[in-house]
Amino acid sequence: MAKKTKYYVVWKGKKPGVYTSWEECKKQINGFEGAQYKSFLSESEAKIAFKKMYNDYKGVNTKKEVLSKKELEKYGKPILTSLSVDAACAGNPGIMEYRGVDTKSKKQIFIQGPFKKGTNNIGEFLAIVHGLAFLKQKKLDTYPIYTDSKIAMSWVQKKQCRTNVVFDKENSDLLNLIKRAEKWLQENKYSNPILKWETKVWGEIPADFGRK
Repeated sequence: MAKKTKYYVVWKGKKPGVYTSWEECKKQINGFEGAQYKSFLSESEAKIAFKKMYNDYKGVNTKKEVLSKKELEKYGKPILTSLSVDAACAGNPGIMEYRGVDTKSKKQIFIQGPFKKGTNNIGEFLAIVHGLAFLKQKKLDTYPIYTDSKIAMSWVQKKQCRTNVVFDKENSDLLNLIKRAEKWLQENKYSNPILKWETKVWGEIPADFGRK
């Protein structure tokens, strides 16, 4: 699937304007003290934003698609009595960590890492399995788990972390954790629904590390 073009508004930078690539945007803000910029999903939104002030968009999620009432009804609302999991990774592979939070309160239930030479998908996979094991231990057999990673969901279904990461001494602890997770999936049954978090409708998953 082709990657959607993003539009970048630079209000304060070397040359303010609307740019169609992150590289071009970066040229305008790198080394510019107090730079003001933000990304948008459409050119029309970006052009409207450029005519306004940066403060009008500060703290606003401009990456969220505007959906019709029919589309919103299709997705409904998330089940708040649930566990949400997510991972963050600086680099690919890079420094990775993952966590699980209560969907409603956003209270952190568990966090693991940082691990060297990991990936976001590995973290998402481990987070789901960690969540399943946690809920089984607490006898919460019908508690749903939300993730925004389709890849991690498929790996859990197949009971295998299908990563291409090369493991060595630096990330051997991560490999051991993956093996433990795969073993747990082979030896345990669970009835917890693993559900896809619909980011474009509900915003970022509550377990998000907020580093995007």
